Amino acid sequence: MRIPKTKQTKQSRARAGPGARQPESRDELAARAARLATRLANVYPEARISLNFETPWQCLVATILSAQCTDERVNRVTPDLFREIPDIAAMTAAPIEQIQRLILTTGFFRQKAKSLQTTARQIIERFGGEVPSRMEDLVTLTGVGRKTANVLLGHVFGQPGLVVDTHVRRLARRLGLTRESDPDKIELDLQKLLPPSEWTPFSMRLILHGRQVCSARGPRCEECTLGPDCPKIGVRASGGATS
Repeated sequence: MRIPKTKQTKQSRARAGPGARQPESRDELAARAARLATRLANVYPEARISLNFETPWQCLVATILSAQCTDERVNRVTPDLFREIPDIAAMTAAPIEQIQRLILTTGFFRQKAKSLQTTARQIIERFGGEVPSRMEDLVTLTGVGRKTANVLLGHVFGQPGLVVDTHVRRLARRLGLTRESDPDKIELDLQKLLPPSEWTPFSMRLILHGRQVCSARGPRCEECTLGPDCPKIGVRASGGATS
């Protein structure tokens, strides 16, 4: 039985949910992204990762350790780690059991210890003992993907780096800035919408906002500064998330 066109339209709108809105042009989407960036900057003027480090190597180590682990816990582990194993050369020479013991509470400690030691050796063998400052070099290191590389680019080397972690992935979709689920594709979509000068601060501010206000299952929409420009994709009318 054929459903009348008007009825089909109503049903499709119902399936679209509360976040449904008319498609935006590329210019409209970019303009909205700019407004979102401005709103976030007003709330979070200081945008940086919460990991503690003093050198490029320490930043790389802390970021590798932060996988499947909170930054708070990593910051409790790294002082002893950097005191006992202070640099790249020391990491290559340290017994693997010592590394594992020092990073035990960060989870997946065996794999992370292996990655840290292998990465240290690669840096010495291929980059003269200096952490490389180019994306194409960083991602060749063991345990380093684009997310980690972008952290170093943006916070150590002063280059545009758009970090896509679980918060950025969730908020970029909820805000309607991307339809992708793959982090690399989300990064590309956001890069197209924002100037390079915004890549690092925008992603850091999204992370803070995701932690403090726009959580996965309990977004506090009533107190969110992004409300006027947020389509609330995947958010129920009551404020809970649909996924």
